[in-house]
Amino acid sequence: MSLVTLLPFIVLIGAMFLMTRSAKKKQQQAASMRNEMQPGSGVRTIGGMYATVKEVNEDSVLLDAGPGVDLLFAKNAIGAVLSDEEYNRIVHGAEHDLDADGSVVPDDASSLTETDEPAADASSDASDDKPLDLGKKDVAAEPSDKPAEAKADEADEAEPKKTDGESDAK
Repeated sequence: MSLVTLLPFIVLIGAMFLMTRSAKKKQQQAASMRNEMQPGSGVRTIGGMYATVKEVNEDSVLLDAGPGVDLLFAKNAIGAVLSDEEYNRIVHGAEHDLDADGSVVPDDASSLTETDEPAADASSDASDDKPLDLGKKDVAAEPSDKPAEAKADEADEAEPKKTDGESDAK
């Protein structure tokens, strides 16, 4: 066999090696993150629930999801260990990252559409403009030098009349 026939197989094996290597790195990072959990740290489960770690065992974690609500999860069910700042921002709604100038973003886009000109000037400009007709022009409305009877004769000559299947052919 030549090198050209083996090249696709070599490339395929190399791609598989790189993919498994990156997956293995992600698994190791997730395992180290789960091993670094300590009681009191905030976590997000793979189901999207936020809770505080109460107790860490070998294969399981006891989570405090609220007053009087303790949940037992497998360590593999922990999706992320959050920093205290991020956990408080998500769970308690504490916003510490407001801008220094205290600008408030409006709930609607009305402030984006306002102009510096008064509203009266804008309405007078709109009334001065002629309306723009974007519709199709009607063919019958166009002026013509020929009378209507001549137009009908031309149409008869251009298109043969349709019948119910009767024909003059023998």
